[in-house]
Amino acid sequence: MVILRCRFLTINLAPLRPSHFQSHKLLHTTRFFRTPNLISTPRITSCSLPTTRSISDEARFARSVLFIPPGVEIEELTDDMVLPGSNIVIGPFAGHSQIKQVEFVKSSARARDCPKDDLPEIAILGRSNVGKSSLINCLVRKKEVALTSKKPGKTQLINHFLVNKSWYIVDLPGYGFAKVSDAVKTDWSAFTKGYFLNRDTLVCVLLLIDASVPPQKIDLDCANWLGRNNVPLTFVFTKCDKMKAAKGKRPDENIKAFQQIIRENFKQHPPWILTSSVSGLGRDELLLHMSQLRNYWDQ
Repeated sequence: MVILRCRFLTINLAPLRPSHFQSHKLLHTTRFFRTPNLISTPRITSCSLPTTRSISDEARFARSVLFIPPGVEIEELTDDMVLPGSNIVIGPFAGHSQIKQVEFVKSSARARDCPKDDLPEIAILGRSNVGKSSLINCLVRKKEVALTSKKPGKTQLINHFLVNKSWYIVDLPGYGFAKVSDAVKTDWSAFTKGYFLNRDTLVCVLLLIDASVPPQKIDLDCANWLGRNNVPLTFVFTKCDKMKAAKGKRPDENIKAFQQIIRENFKQHPPWILTSSVSGLGRDELLLHMSQLRNYWDQ
């Protein structure tokens, strides 16, 4: 049993039965920074290092469960270096993370039309109705910076928001439930994939996963595509405040099931973090993680 330290959430990570998503088992090796020099092998979760292991056993354990960024020696790991509600270790590249200023710059229908000022950017992607716009508004602490709608799939362009005049949050179209024409869906796939593959300033993709529902095949397909194409990603679980499920499984059970599937599909488990746009859970921790990604990319 591995216990996840969080503000109010405990997840039992006992082994699950083989997943019905076994057909996705491609064992991707994923980069977590847009750089050839990454040295980390995160897997599934613990925010508390054991105290009874030898140095070599502890190092092996840490490498199997944590996202360890460049600049961190395993022998120097302490419990307070791991962000609560995540498997992310904070290293020397973590810096100023608070958002003081944000402004909308432009919407682009094609990747080649995006800003060309070479500033680092972190893209946010997820299934329609996953809470993408709500998370962006929570991060910047301004209402309606990203338009929220009761109709999923309203974002159909690549939207750039300049943060602190130094980096971008990129709001990408949601996939899944959008009620748009087949032609628009085709264009979405083409220009979004073009953005991922050709955008040199892309630091990382935050792939949002709805914790209030069981693992969705469309999310796993997206994660597998990003993994196959070596696109750096971090899993961001949304709606983690919904601890009681009216029907179906609880968020902690859904998260455990999703992580088990990812373990079966990826040689290295990408970084992940729990969030809630309602309670603010994970906001500051996610911003700190984003800061170390940007700073390492920008060195």
